[in-house]
Amino acid sequence: MIEYLGKVLGIVIQVKRLTKIFHDKKRGKITAVDDLSFDCRKGEIFGLLGLNGAGKTTTLRVMATMMAPTTGEVIVNGYHVIKEAHRVRQSIGFLSSETGLYDRFTPRETVHFFGKINGLSEQEIKNRMAQIFQVLGITSFQDVRVDKLSTGMKQKLSIARAIIHDPPILIFDEPTVGLDVITAKVVMESIREFRDQGKCIIFSTHQMHEAEKLCDKIAIIHLGKLLSIGTFRDLKERFAVGDLEEIFFKLIEIEKN
Repeated sequence: MIEYLGKVLGIVIQVKRLTKIFHDKKRGKITAVDDLSFDCRKGEIFGLLGLNGAGKTTTLRVMATMMAPTTGEVIVNGYHVIKEAHRVRQSIGFLSSETGLYDRFTPRETVHFFGKINGLSEQEIKNRMAQIFQVLGITSFQDVRVDKLSTGMKQKLSIARAIIHDPPILIFDEPTVGLDVITAKVVMESIREFRDQGKCIIFSTHQMHEAEKLCDKIAIIHLGKLLSIGTFRDLKERFAVGDLEEIFFKLIEIEKN
């Protein structure tokens, strides 16, 4: 019944009481994510907003099957991240802060390689690549080796690699970090286009203005805990302040007390 209701509501990601604990020899027990719950829908940009160390990346890595939760459950596109990890990986495109690109490959070779890994035919790869390279502005450097590319070019290529198999869910972890203003704008506009195509977008950031402009719904997390969730408009009305930065610091003060 819960799964059926999720489909009716367009829910494609369900995070249920997710907790992730690490054990460090020096620091002892570290709770990176603490009883976190939220849902994400088709055609929605869902923002995970928090300072560095808030638990954003850990949450995304659990979603992407790169890390097992300590407790709790995560369902992605109807698949359990532990029991059906292969199906989850087929359903997502994941862009992490670490690009993981091969220096000796060109953008064309990189995207072709990841297209083959995801089971696309040569013709599908050719058609998808041409479309994606045009949208992201990669065509002019598609045959230049990765180690010769700028940070912005590499980020565009990382996005192309993540979306070559046209997944219904895209996970972006701090996608504009280190980018110049123009490249960051291209990335943000591309994310909006993906949303308009009906994809579910998870967008992690510590930049308040990015979340404010881009996200349909925002989850504010701090020290692994969910402090508040809602649209920017909802959050402004709830806390009677003008911008997301004020809301964020007000929530932290409430949490401290």
